[in-house]
This record gives sequence, structure tokens and C-alpha cells, in this order.
Amino acid sequence: MRLRSGVFASSCLLVEALGVALFLRGFFPLPVRSLPRSEARREPPAEPAPPGTVSNWTKIPPPLFKKVVLVLIDALRDDFVFGPKGKQFMPYTTQVVEKGTSHSFIAEAKPPTVTMPRIKALMTGSIPGFIDIIVNLNSPALLEDNLIWQAKTAGKRIIFYGDDTWVKLFPKHFVEYDGTTSFFVSDFTEVDDNVTRHLDRVLKREDWDILILHYLGLDHIGHVTGPNSILVGPKLREMDNILKKIHISLLSKEGGAAPPNLLVVCGDHGMSETGSHGGSSEEEVHTPLLFISSAFEKRNGPFSQPKVVQQTDLATTLAVGLGLPISKNSVGNLILPIVGGKTMREQLRFLHLNGFQLSRLLQENTPAYEKDPGYEHFKIAEKSHGNWIKLYLDGNNSEVLLNLGKKVLKQYLKALKTLSSSLSKQVAQYDMYSMMVRACVEYSSWQTFCYGFIRVLALRIQKLGDVI
Repeated sequence: MRLRSGVFASSCLLVEALGVALFLRGFFPLPVRSLPRSEARREPPAEPAPPGTVSNWTKIPPPLFKKVVLVLIDALRDDFVFGPKGKQFMPYTTQVVEKGTSHSFIAEAKPPTVTMPRIKALMTGSIPGFIDIIVNLNSPALLEDNLIWQAKTAGKRIIFYGDDTWVKLFPKHFVEYDGTTSFFVSDFTEVDDNVTRHLDRVLKREDWDILILHYLGLDHIGHVTGPNSILVGPKLREMDNILKKIHISLLSKEGGAAPPNLLVVCGDHGMSETGSHGGSSEEEVHTPLLFISSAFEKRNGPFSQPKVVQQTDLATTLAVGLGLPISKNSVGNLILPIVGGKTMREQLRFLHLNGFQLSRLLQENTPAYEKDPGYEHFKIAEKSHGNWIKLYLDGNNSEVLLNLGKKVLKQYLKALKTLSSSLSKQVAQYDMYSMMVRACVEYSSWQTFCYGFIRVLALRIQKLGDVI
């Protein structure tokens, strides 16, 4: 009897394990197939040109910015900058956003809204899945093509201070770094002071190209006391003073023929009304994304609500700004206003490079890629672009050239949006069949267990009756 009961119990456990495995297979679908780094430094495509016409532009355009400072404020919600708290506690940032030389957006982060997957999204342009939550506490080195690797390979000197997740993801990529741990959530001050203490010294130096700062204090305040805590205001004021110091320093270093500098401000995720994060509520997925540079025109007129872009768009936009190849696995789109001050030819060149990269990634992941609407739109835009190039190289400067350029611009933007959407959907495509099979296995296993338990119990009662 005991042997039969043991076999029965083992069978139930085996079926249960099978059901869990099926569910995990469905809930953690295979990601978009990554292109290897060996292909990441390939020569870029030339400008599109009709037969008989040869473009003289076959290289990646030069950098638009000399130095880039990326300030990531952990758990920075969009309303902390664009809402009443921003006006009250971040007056300098608000002034720059509403009346300065800047472009402001709301960056939408995809769940899971935890730090490590969000850093990966910001630097690779790809969409990490829920499996990344498991490795969030012990982040392995990131082997996927990414902006940091591209910058280092191109000889850019990168300095980092802040959350040590970056040091784990990008080992040996920084010429100088100081990592701080995010484990002690009750620490609201030292975790940020350890970052800021380097600022005065590093801002005076010229031996770097990219400076990355990741502040953790706001996130810790949210976890312990929530987004409406009296501690949030002073922390935002502290961040505002830091942004002011960086911005003024970058402006003071400009001049001559060198490109202008760029300050980028963003959050990795927001925080819920209870101060937590990880889910998909609006407060958790909406973060501010600010681009501040003298390269942009000063804002005129009233400030309007920022447009929503995808968090993955930052990697593509910074790659263009730094004169680097776009990460091959990125599903992001170039944020066009950042290059809006360049010539029409340059803007079309940037969009073509982005479209070519997305269409190539689509080919790697979709057998019938030629029938994908995004790919079809891209080929149409590419052909129109070729016609524009012919007119341009022939010396045509009429209004026809300008109007055609605007038309091609819109065609590219439509293609990029559709391509990005097609690739992004593949990441969020759960295997519902596996999940349903698991549910059926679970139900069958539970029925079998209940039946077996009742049967064993009945036999025990009958045996007890016989003894009595």
C-alpha cells in the first residue's frame, strides 16, 4: 500500500513539474533573435540612389555633440518634472524645459519596471523580458550589442558614477568609475553624495567624452515613504541643483568649431502611488526624457504637454548624436527633433540608417519579412529617397526638392514606427497554447490527486472498520 501511495505521489509531482515547465515556456517567450557583435561594426549602407547615380556619402555621419552627460535619476516619474512638484522643487530644470534650448518627452518603459532591465533597454534599444527580473540582483556582463560597447570600440572615453549595476553590465568599459550599491534602501543621502562628490573635479577635466551618473536616493525614498513623502521635494531640489551645475559647466566649455555638448536627463522607471515599481501602471512606466543643448533652438510660445516616445528610442538617438552605429538589436526609433536642426540630406540619412537597421533585424526574426507592412513602407521610402538624392546631386534647389524631402521624411517615420511595432510585439507575444496546456495539466493533476486521496482515505477507513 505504501509503495503504491509513493508511486502515486511521485507521479503527481512529475505532472506538476511538467505543468510548471509548460507555463514558464509560455510566460517567458523567446526574445527577438540578436545579431552578433561581429556584425555590429559592418560598413553602413550607402545613401539610396537610382541606377546610374552614385552617392558620395557612404560613411556614418560625424558626431552631432562633443560631450554627452547622461543623468539617470532612479524612479523619476514624469510628473516629478512636468507636474506641480517640478515647478516647485526643480525651478532651473523647469525654466530650461519651458523656455530654454531643450526638447522634452515622456519615455514609456515596458514592464518589468525594475532597474537592470531598464538600463539594458536604454543602452541596447531592445526590450528585456520578465526573465530579467530573476537576474536583476546579480547582473551578468551584457554581451549584446549596445551603446556603451559601440562607444568604447570607437575610442570614446566613458566615466561612470552611481548604481553598480552598470559596472556589472559593462565591465572594463569605463576609464573611471565608482559604483554604489542600491541594497540599503534606507540610505537617502550617502548613496547620492557618493556620486556628486566627483562632479566638481570631473567637470573641469577634458579627458572624457561621455559621463554617466545614476542617482538612487529618490528611488529609496519612494520605497520607504512613498511618492508623496515630505522627503521627495528636497531630493528633487538637490537633483535640480546638480543639473544646473552640469548644464552651466557644459555651456562654459563650448566655442570654436567643435560641436556643442548635450545633457540628457531621464529615469529608468517611475514609482506607483505606494512607492513601489515593477508593474505596468502609468506612474511606473512614464518617465521624463530631456535633451538639453545649445544645438537646439530656444523654445518660443507656451509649453505644451511632452509627446510620448519609447524608452528604447534613446539608444538610437544617442548613437546618431555620438556618430556611432545603431545597436543591431535595437527596436528604437530616432527621435527626430534632436536632429531637426540639421540639413534635409542629413536627416534623411539618419532615418535611412535607422530603417535599414530595423529592417535587417526584422529579416532575422520573420521568415515572411517582405510582406510585413513596415518593411514595405521602408522600401517605398527608400525608393523616394533615391529620387530625392538624384535631384539633390543634380543641383536642383527648387521648392520641388524641399517638398519631396518632407514627403520622404514622413514616409520614413511611418516605416520606422511600423517596423518597431512589429519587432516589439514579438517580445510581448506569450505562448498562450503552452499556458493553456499547463492549465489543463494542472486541472487534470488536481482531479487525479483528489480522486487518489479520497480513494486511499476510504480504504483506510474500511481497514479501520474491519479491525474494530
